[in-house]
Amino acid sequence: MKLYRFLSEVDTSAFCHKVTQALNDGWDLHGSPTYAFDPTTNTMRCGQAVTKTAPGDYHPDIKLSEQ
Repeated sequence: MKLYRFLSEVDTSAFCHKVTQALNDGWDLHGSPTYAFDPTTNTMRCGQAVTKTAPGDYHPDIKLSEQ
């Protein structure tokens, strides 16, 4: 099955660490990163889509962060 996640975080090193952890867990970058202003928190946020091929069949109860 093909899995998809969208990672986002405030524009700090925490975002880079989140993406780095996903890459080291076998996820692949998908597309370009995004960067946007969040007016609710008055911060800039980064985002990056990642994908991964995993064994088994998809079902909505899968915890993507545990794959």
